[in-house]
Amino acid sequence: MMATESTEAHGKRRVARLEARVTDAQKARLQRAATLSGRTLSDFVVASAEEAASKVIQAHETIRLTREEQIAFVTVLLNPPPPGARLRRAAAKYRRRMGS
Repeated sequence: MMATESTEAHGKRRVARLEARVTDAQKARLQRAATLSGRTLSDFVVASAEEAASKVIQAHETIRLTREEQIAFVTVLLNPPPPGARLRRAAAKYRRRMGS
């Protein structure tokens, strides 16, 4: 996909600006990768940053459980322990406040 197509495909005009200081070697490497990808340097850097951001966000928003943890989680959901004294007091207080 060409750079103009990606901007137009998303239907959003780019107006915000982002600057970064890099070494000459970093810029040369990024430029080479952009050229090999058939993109402008800006498009390559933005696309790469977006991809990295998505991975980081997904890693922090996804809960990964081992098989044993999954079984324990579902077991507690299906067979919850009885409410403790503190939870019963909180529920009673809520019902009084809400007029239930």
